[in-house]
Amino acid sequence: MTFTKSLLYGFCAIASLCGSVHAANETDWPKKPIVAIVSFPAGGSTDIFARSLTAPLAEALGQSIVVENKPGAGGMIGLQAAAKATPDGYTIHISALTNQSISSALFKNPPADLQKDFSPVSLMGTIPHLIVINPSVPAKNLPELIAFIKSKKGNFNYASQGNGSLSHLESTMFMERIGASGTHIPYKGSSFALPDLIAGNTLMMFDSVTASLPHIQSGKLRPIAIAAAERSPLMPNVPTLGQDGMKSFDVENFYAVYVPKGTSPNIVAKLEREIRKILTNPDFKARMATQGIHPQFANSEKLGEITTNEANKWEKVVKSANVKVD
Repeated sequence: MTFTKSLLYGFCAIASLCGSVHAANETDWPKKPIVAIVSFPAGGSTDIFARSLTAPLAEALGQSIVVENKPGAGGMIGLQAAAKATPDGYTIHISALTNQSISSALFKNPPADLQKDFSPVSLMGTIPHLIVINPSVPAKNLPELIAFIKSKKGNFNYASQGNGSLSHLESTMFMERIGASGTHIPYKGSSFALPDLIAGNTLMMFDSVTASLPHIQSGKLRPIAIAAAERSPLMPNVPTLGQDGMKSFDVENFYAVYVPKGTSPNIVAKLEREIRKILTNPDFKARMATQGIHPQFANSEKLGEITTNEANKWEKVVKSANVKVD
């Protein structure tokens, strides 16, 4: 055997060994705790949905999953942190997909992108938004709220979950539709915005049913209308915006799981498989329904399509609505 052939066989043996070790490592995954990055603060809808999913997922994987909240910049701070993580399966990103798509369309040079920097794992489901107001506002329905807002002649504040968020875009579109303008007060998420709304420092907000529900039940907030195609089973007496006169104002507010680009397909497949079991479990679905969450599984391939569609959809909406980041 020549020296060249011996060297070649040696390289092949090493490559084969490395491949076997790599495959074994993927088979053994996970061997340590996993970090789930959430781009909004604790107590908001993304955080609540994330923690509800990661608890049974950690049990299924045999390792703890630590939720890290990194709010700010319409979700961009958390998205960038997840994108920069090592693609070894020990960092996942639980995304408010619709919010993220809007932020990407609003920022001129977004620091990270769901399509370019991540691999899709699984759709989680949807959580509808609604208009909530402070009970001191003399309005019981949408027409009364519109009349009251117009009577303020711009002298009022309205809250949102942050610049570049779905809540921000909904508010801007709503004000344009009714021909009014107030002062937009952006927060880092629902848990920061709701106390000021409850205190009366802001007049109204588009928020998730999940985050607002406890305050609605306690009487601290009043629901006006659901920003979705259908009413919420938790609030059957609260109409949709369309039912109360504002047509074509419903949003499919998606949530999903991603991993940094370059993560092993075997790890993605294992995550997808275990998440599917959780999301399709009748007990889990029933428990989530009590919080206004609608679990809905879609595999990685389908989520990739949804991600692209959401990006294209909201880019057009942002341009047509002429929304600006404050």
